[in-house]
Amino acid sequence: MIFWRVKPLNQILETAEKKSLKRQLGPIQLTLLGIGAVIGTGIFVLTAEAAQKAGPAMMVSFLIAAVVCGLAAFAYAELAAMLPVSGSAYTYTYGVMGELIAWIVGWALVLEYAIGATAVCVGWSGYMNGLLMHTDFFGLVQPGALALPEYLRTGYYSGGGFNLLAFLIGAAVTWLLVIGTSKSARVNAVLVAIKIIALTVFVALAVPAAKSGNLEPFLPGGWGSPMGGAGVLGAAASIFFAYVGFDAVSTAAEETKNPNRNIPIGLIASLLICTVFYLLVGYGAAGSIGAQPMLGANGLPLDPGTPEMAAACVGSNALVCSNEPLAHVMRVLGFEQIGNWIGVAAIIALPSVILMMMFGQTRIFFTMSRDGLLPEKLSNVHPRFFTPHVITYITGIVVSICAALFPVGKLADTSNAGTLLAFAMVSVGVLILRKKQPDRPRPFRTPMAWIVCPLAVAGCVLLFANLSVIAKVVFVLWGAIGLVVYRLYGYHRSQLAGSGH
Repeated sequence: MIFWRVKPLNQILETAEKKSLKRQLGPIQLTLLGIGAVIGTGIFVLTAEAAQKAGPAMMVSFLIAAVVCGLAAFAYAELAAMLPVSGSAYTYTYGVMGELIAWIVGWALVLEYAIGATAVCVGWSGYMNGLLMHTDFFGLVQPGALALPEYLRTGYYSGGGFNLLAFLIGAAVTWLLVIGTSKSARVNAVLVAIKIIALTVFVALAVPAAKSGNLEPFLPGGWGSPMGGAGVLGAAASIFFAYVGFDAVSTAAEETKNPNRNIPIGLIASLLICTVFYLLVGYGAAGSIGAQPMLGANGLPLDPGTPEMAAACVGSNALVCSNEPLAHVMRVLGFEQIGNWIGVAAIIALPSVILMMMFGQTRIFFTMSRDGLLPEKLSNVHPRFFTPHVITYITGIVVSICAALFPVGKLADTSNAGTLLAFAMVSVGVLILRKKQPDRPRPFRTPMAWIVCPLAVAGCVLLFANLSVIAKVVFVLWGAIGLVVYRLYGYHRSQLAGSGH
C-alpha cells in the first residue's frame, strides 16, 4: 500500500514549532517574492522558443500555462493556510498521502528548484558575457576589453571549459540566502521593481506598434504533436517554466507573519500580476515585428536548440532566432538604447529568480531533514542569521558547479516535469482532506474544489504529455534514483519508522 506512514497534520505543526524559522515576512514581501521567482528567464529568454513552437499563438500558450498554474494556486493556498510550515508540496503530501508519496514529491521538487536555478544561472551568464563583449561602458573602455576568455564563458558540456560567471552568481546568491531571509527579501524587492519597469516600458512601446497582419498565420505549428514538444501545447509545456516559482511563496509559510491570510494573498496576487504582463508582452512581441517560426523541409516548425534551427537562423533577424527576444524587439522597432537597457535590466533582475528557486530548494530539504528522511545536520539553523545554513551551502555549491559545467539545453523542460507532479499531488491532496477531515478549519477554501482540483490535475497531465522526450526520460531516471535513496536511508531513519504501516 502506498498511502502509509501518513504524518498527522497536528504533528507536522508540532514538529515545526520545535525547530522553527523566524516569522518576518508580510503580504507585500510575499507577493514580491512570488513575482521575483516568476518573472525572469521564462519571459526574458523563452519567449523566442515559444514563438518558434507556436508562432503568434504563443499568447494562447501563455494563457494555458497560466490557467493550469492558477487552478493549482487555489489548491496551494488552501493547504498552505492550513499548514503554515516550510516544505510546500512535500509537507502537504506527507500529511495527506503518506511518506512514500511525500518523498517522491520532495525528490521531484529538486528538478523544479535546483535545475531551475542552474538554468537561470547559465542564462544570466549569457546576458552578462554579451554585455562584457559588446559594450564600451559609456566610453570608459574599448568594446570587448572586459570580455572573459572563451574558455571561461561557457561550460565544459557546451564546448567551453568553466562558466565562471554562472558559478559566481550561484555563489553570491548562496551567501545572500545564508545571511538572512528578510535581507534577501529586501534585495529581491528592488530587483522586482527593475523587472516591472523594464516590462512596462516594453509593453508601452511594443503594444501600440502591433499590427494584425503580423499575427497571421496565427497557428503555424498547430496545437501539438503526439510526441510532445511542438505546437501550442508544446510551447505551453515549455513556457510553463515562466510561471514556475509562484509556489515558492508557500515554502516561506513558516517565516510569514499571519500566514493564514498572507500566503493566499501572496500566491494569487503574484500569479495574476505576472499573467497580465506575460499576455501583454506576448502580444507586443508577436504583433509588432511578427513571431513566425523557422520551418523545416516538412513544413513544420524546427525544434529549438537543434543544429537545424541554428543553421536556419544564420543571418536571420527573426524574433525566434534571438537569445534576448525583448531587447531584440525594441531594436527592430528603432529603440536601440531602450533595447540595450532592457538587456541590462534582465542582467540585474535574473538573480532574483535564482534566489527564490534556491530558497525553495533549501526549505524543502530543511523540512525533509527535520522529518528524518535526510540527515538531521542538514536542518541546523544558523545561531545568528536564523537560516538553514548547512543545506543552503550544499545546495549553493551543487547549483554553482552544475551551472559552471552544463548548458541550458532542455533544463527548463526537465524542471517543469518535477513541478507538474508537485502541482498535481497538491490538488489531489485538497480533495482527500475534504473527505477525510471535512471539519478541519480552513482559513482559505479552494472555490468549487471538486471542479477546480480535477481540472488542475488534468492540466498538469496535459502539459507533461507535451514536454520533450528528453525531459520525460530524465524525470523517470531521477525518480528511480530517488526511490533507491529512500529505501536505503529515509525508510529506516524516518521519524515515523516505528509507527507501523
